[in-house]
Amino acid sequence: MSISPNDLDKLRVQIDGIDSELVKLLAKRAAITTKVGQYKSQVGLPIYVPEREAQLIAKRRAEAEDSGVSPVLVEDLLRRIMRESYHTQNVSYLCTNPTIKKIVVVGGAGALGRIFVDMFRRSDYQVELLEKDDWSNAQTILKDAGLVLVAVPIKLTDSIIASLNGLPEDCVLADITSTKEKPLAAMLKAHQGPVLGLHPMFGPDVPSLVKQVIVVCHGRHTEQYQWLLEQMRIWGGILQECDAKEHDDAMVFIQVMRHFCSFVFGSHLASENPDLQRLITLSSPIYRLELAMVGRLFAQDPALYADIIFDNKDSVARLTEFNTNFTEALKLVESGDKAEFIQQFSKVGTWFGDYAKQCLVNSKKLLLKADDDRSIDCD
Repeated sequence: MSISPNDLDKLRVQIDGIDSELVKLLAKRAAITTKVGQYKSQVGLPIYVPEREAQLIAKRRAEAEDSGVSPVLVEDLLRRIMRESYHTQNVSYLCTNPTIKKIVVVGGAGALGRIFVDMFRRSDYQVELLEKDDWSNAQTILKDAGLVLVAVPIKLTDSIIASLNGLPEDCVLADITSTKEKPLAAMLKAHQGPVLGLHPMFGPDVPSLVKQVIVVCHGRHTEQYQWLLEQMRIWGGILQECDAKEHDDAMVFIQVMRHFCSFVFGSHLASENPDLQRLITLSSPIYRLELAMVGRLFAQDPALYADIIFDNKDSVARLTEFNTNFTEALKLVESGDKAEFIQQFSKVGTWFGDYAKQCLVNSKKLLLKADDDRSIDCD
């Protein structure tokens, strides 16, 4: 059956009407999820409940298959909608320790510190900030504090902690530095009360703490800061516990090497000076994503990344080993030894195992999103 231009116009009008209905349904859903968030706040339920999310997606996928609709499409839409609904629920939270008199965030005016100040205030805590110009009044600010959270640059953390003298005995002393061994040792030395090391694995641009990982390194008197851990769970955070050494060893690979490689790649691009926009337009989605991750690094505070790379005690050793492996791999290319390259490639693939296959599946979702945004980059 042929379709005339007039028929096409009518079909487009129908599509526009359906799209308008979708917008109305999304608004209706958002109003309901806001009420859900209010209830969760009243009773202290966490914003993110993974079992509920998995159950919901499974049901909708089954309905999609029965209706002849792509279950992958439905899941993609639902995940995007749910991410938005978490944000509409991100209004206020139950206070897990209403007896606490106040919380002091040292460096609370900083980018990451502001997030925690905001979350504590949304949870109905009294929060005070202690900044560099406030030290003459520090004793007054710290008096009666139930939690002191250190949120200053890595290079200042140890000295700031050492200056926190005379905290209340039951006050929780915690930090959110990206290294953990040295700050945790400094806190244990400076304060005889409960001590806790935290590392938020996210930047200051996150819209909420839902699904964000926070590493927990226990220090002393764990029972006295359980309220804080529960508070972060209510916010939607995912807590991962490990000791300080394990944390710092892992961060060499998670942060130091990744950031350093991005720095070197970006530095090389800048020295070669290719047409950046041309590289972007010629790239497939995967290469655009990789380039975006490099570009993202250079849009942020260079001092932060200098601290991360320079202040880990194992940085030089691991980066030197990486340089050796890079040089050996380069020799394969120089000698034209494709067979050895393929053998080593397969060996590494075996080490990654099933995770490599899972990465292939997961990355397809990212690539589709990157492809959707292609027109934005080309304008």
